[in-house]
Amino acid sequence: MNKNQSFNNIYTHGFARVAVCIPEVKVADPAYNSSQIIALAERAASQSAAVCLFPELSISAYSCGDLFHQDTLLDACEEAIEKIKTASRSLRPLLLVGSPLQVEGALYNCALAIHDGKVLGVVPKTFLPNYREFYEKRQFASGRDCLLNEIDLLGERVPFGSDLIYNAVDVKHLRIHSEICEDLWTPIPPSSYAALAGATLLTNLSASNITIDKARYRRDLCARQSGACVSAYLYAAAGPGESTTDLAWDGHGLIFENDILLKEAGRFTPEADLIVADIDLERLSQDRMRLTSFHDSVSVHREQVAKVRRIDFTLNPAEAGLPLLREADRFPFVPANNDDLDTRCYETYNIQIHGLQKRLTASGFTKLVVGVSGGLDSTHALIVAAKTMDRMNLPRANILGYTMPAYATSSKTKSNAHILMESLGITAKEIDIQPSCDQMLEDIEHPYAKGEEVYDVNFENVQAGERTSHLFRLAGQNHALVLGTGDLSEIGLGWMTYGVGDHMSHYNVNCSVPKTLIQHLIRWIADQDEFDADTCNVLTDIVDTEISPELVPGEDSSDEPAQKTEDKIGPYELQDFNLYWITRFGVRPSKVAFLAYHAWCDVSQGKWPSTLPTESRNEYTLEDIKHWLEVFCYRFFKISQFKRSALPDGPKVGSGGSLSPRGDWRAPSDAEAEVWLEEIKNIPTEL
Repeated sequence: MNKNQSFNNIYTHGFARVAVCIPEVKVADPAYNSSQIIALAERAASQSAAVCLFPELSISAYSCGDLFHQDTLLDACEEAIEKIKTASRSLRPLLLVGSPLQVEGALYNCALAIHDGKVLGVVPKTFLPNYREFYEKRQFASGRDCLLNEIDLLGERVPFGSDLIYNAVDVKHLRIHSEICEDLWTPIPPSSYAALAGATLLTNLSASNITIDKARYRRDLCARQSGACVSAYLYAAAGPGESTTDLAWDGHGLIFENDILLKEAGRFTPEADLIVADIDLERLSQDRMRLTSFHDSVSVHREQVAKVRRIDFTLNPAEAGLPLLREADRFPFVPANNDDLDTRCYETYNIQIHGLQKRLTASGFTKLVVGVSGGLDSTHALIVAAKTMDRMNLPRANILGYTMPAYATSSKTKSNAHILMESLGITAKEIDIQPSCDQMLEDIEHPYAKGEEVYDVNFENVQAGERTSHLFRLAGQNHALVLGTGDLSEIGLGWMTYGVGDHMSHYNVNCSVPKTLIQHLIRWIADQDEFDADTCNVLTDIVDTEISPELVPGEDSSDEPAQKTEDKIGPYELQDFNLYWITRFGVRPSKVAFLAYHAWCDVSQGKWPSTLPTESRNEYTLEDIKHWLEVFCYRFFKISQFKRSALPDGPKVGSGGSLSPRGDWRAPSDAEAEVWLEEIKNIPTEL
């Protein structure tokens, strides 16, 4: 397999493809049912699935009642199992099918794992419902009552028990456990112990009949269990063909990953159904590694966990190019759903206000000093400050806003700063810092002071430093706090002037809010009618303004900025994507590039079979993605940690994390970036 094929394969990047299959059954007709199971397994195999889950008692049908006690039916089920075993020799996926099995005089409701012509294990149902419409104890015995841990089945000695995990030795982190229907409805499902023992893919063969609102309850159960166990959870319920003498069936299929619904089958379909999704096994492993409470639970339940048995098998996953089926959100910090975005903005805004209110109350200060540039970050910090004053019943005039033009300040941003401050009713002033910058440049004998057009980093930092120096002196003079404005994206990239520069403040409300979310926050606030029309109009204009530090003069008389931040450090939408995956999940750069290409490539060229989000018109080639990922890793790991080690206080707002040294990110300032940069070299520039 060449490098491009390897890169373009989900298994290279820690994913596994799984399928939930809802066959059409005939009650008490194992020959027909096994043929339907095989047909669906072949469909799933053609889509390169690694695991195929079928419903409870899918070989016999669930609604057989006392027919389960007929030897003829049980013999036919064994013949059907043999048929599926034979078919599995030419199929890649592990098949999880349901069948009644008689063991030493007792009948068990079982989940069989079949792969490559063998039955790897048999899991009996532990909890048998015997209430309301259920009377399973009439036909079946509980698996916990069986003293055997192996049984004879079709001439083989097969592991038997609810403590089995199927471990794919050639797919890292793919460890599978099965439980059956009611097992999930209990306070401590068997899958909980399996997860603590290392299972990452939990499966449920179910025959849950449908009643009003039950589908919602199933979703909640699967979401809860996948989240609590930090796992994937597959659920397959009985569907078309089951007896409707007293009950009805909807064929509900679900695929969850750590509380997130990836795929759901269409319910009440008259024919067989199949859903497929890609599970991020590495992401699950990363989350488990971080969660100390997960490992504490392993210790607490060590006796039960130690009993779990692992059964190894070789999957031989597809090696050719296998693109990702699941969506990779272009904007992981920004929900695509409008209702979710509304909630995200509401919570972020109020967390910031609450944090600032507490800091003012605790410090005894009633005034704030804010540098207002007319850009995104200072705008959002200012409206947070204004709303905080409202909540504290303090006049907005207690906010001392200063716009501080220098060599490259555009008339548009300066005008927007004044309009914004005036519309909010704060104390607004302008200080021209160019004279003090001139003095500083002259004092340090900078070439610019000698008439040379040298606009180096020091030229820029003098301006940033002068602004912050003024703000701190103004705060001291007015008994106020300096409100920081820098956002999470800038902190991640180190795009800030250290010390007496925009790096420092008394409290920073934006420190864990990424640039891509701030744009939506400002739009959201403008739509809430919390401020007057003038304020809302200027907020919209600020969001639409090109992002620039405005530190280097242009070559002509136009008011367009000579600097465009994203030309230097990369598109914020890409860098926020990189920031999210690398800091939140610790994944390799190659996987970040794989996900980014899936999210951002030009699908009109037919490279990826997915529907792209519509939040951005931009598209990036793999070469673009690789280049800006290298910029990110160099800046993040190599040159900017010392700035993060000395960040001022500020509230964490999202599970995506913050980079505070007192919070989510604690790293040495003098680490090397070579392992990340070397890994990036192996990413191809095209497929």
